[in-house]
Amino acid sequence: MRERAVFWAALLGVLAGTALVGLGWWLVNPRPEVSLTLEPPPTPAPWWVQVAGAVQRPGLYAVPPGARVADAVAAAGGLAPDADPARLNLAAPLEDGAWVWVPRQGETPPPEPARPAHGVVSPTPFGPRVNLNTATAADLEALPGIGPALARRILEYRAQHGPFSAVEDLLAVRGIGPAKLEQLRPYVTVEP
Repeated sequence: MRERAVFWAALLGVLAGTALVGLGWWLVNPRPEVSLTLEPPPTPAPWWVQVAGAVQRPGLYAVPPGARVADAVAAAGGLAPDADPARLNLAAPLEDGAWVWVPRQGETPPPEPARPAHGVVSPTPFGPRVNLNTATAADLEALPGIGPALARRILEYRAQHGPFSAVEDLLAVRGIGPAKLEQLRPYVTVEP
């Protein structure tokens, strides 16, 4: 019986010593820090809107998704002195490719833009779209961000590879990346 008591006492001593050594190590050594770094969500592509009429600087502007007419007018430098803001809903929501026309006092809305002889199809709220499969160099140069050199490369690509099957095919043209494609998307189409 005495041997059994000695055995249990020795076993408890070993276990207690091991526990104390483990506790001491745990207290002395730093614990690994857990870092919860969250990646910010990707920034959505801006919406492109055309602002025309009685504003300081009519033109094409990038606005954040969810923008309102007031944001587009502000991007265009604000209302011109002869603007008629009572006929404009500044709180109206925008969408990508919107056309915002700010009326002048006493002015009637402009007619829909005239359709060129070829190359332009599908009227939209911001005007007709340019068909990449029939457009001329002049049609392409009228697009935002397209100069003579890039228009020539688009026409050369079409001549070498045949008609565009999707607007995204523009990414194969040297000088057009994702940002330029998103800038052009509201203004172009591909139709047979």
